[in-house]
Amino acid sequence: MVKFEIHDLNIWFGSLHAIKHVNMEILSNEILSVIGPANSGKTTFLRTLNRLNELATNYKITGAAELEREDIRGIEIEELRRKVGMVFALPLPLPLSVFDNVAYGVRMHGERGKKKLEEKVEEALRQAYLWEEVKDRLSESAFKLSGGQQQRLCIARTLAVGPEVILFDEPCSGLDPISTAKVEDAMVKLKEKFTVVLVTNNVKQAARVADKTAFFLSGELVELDNTDRIFTAPKDKRTDGYIRGKFG
Repeated sequence: MVKFEIHDLNIWFGSLHAIKHVNMEILSNEILSVIGPANSGKTTFLRTLNRLNELATNYKITGAAELEREDIRGIEIEELRRKVGMVFALPLPLPLSVFDNVAYGVRMHGERGKKKLEEKVEEALRQAYLWEEVKDRLSESAFKLSGGQQQRLCIARTLAVGPEVILFDEPCSGLDPISTAKVEDAMVKLKEKFTVVLVTNNVKQAARVADKTAFFLSGELVELDNTDRIFTAPKDKRTDGYIRGKFG
């Protein structure tokens, strides 16, 4: 099933043409990695999918991004961001307890029942591969967790509100190899229930976790294919050059 359809997408920030005539599909229950050098449009494309780019005053868009055949510009912004959650490069826990961090969004959507909150918090922490590490620390400040634990806490906070899609913007850029492996394990497990879009500067990470990989360069989608083909037999020499480390 197609989750997102992108039709002739163009994005400008003032005179900067950041995304150029992108057409693609993102399927349900797959991990799509988006790779490319700096200023290639990766994060701009990712932020398009839950309309975060609209926070920029000089932003302009043409074309369309459709979530299950509905133009996302026609979806109420709060509803869209509930369906399409985002995890950023740096973990941003709230100045609250571990429990309240995960419960925050659930409460914002009207849930007040103690038992229901406890169930949702535990489920989200389990999905983020964090429950066993924090189940006896739920009342502690989230800032007492390690960086890797804080990142998985932010994943749990996103999961708790019941999204359909999870966007990851370089979620392991500040993490050590052990924490990175745990986040990657969580991502692979999450695709059983969710669609995952991962922007990463680590091509090896894309090769490890992604079902499909999209290579962006100067705002253009150069190539989109199954990850194994992208990394073994890319069709475009620019893709091959980037993967081999010749630029970027």
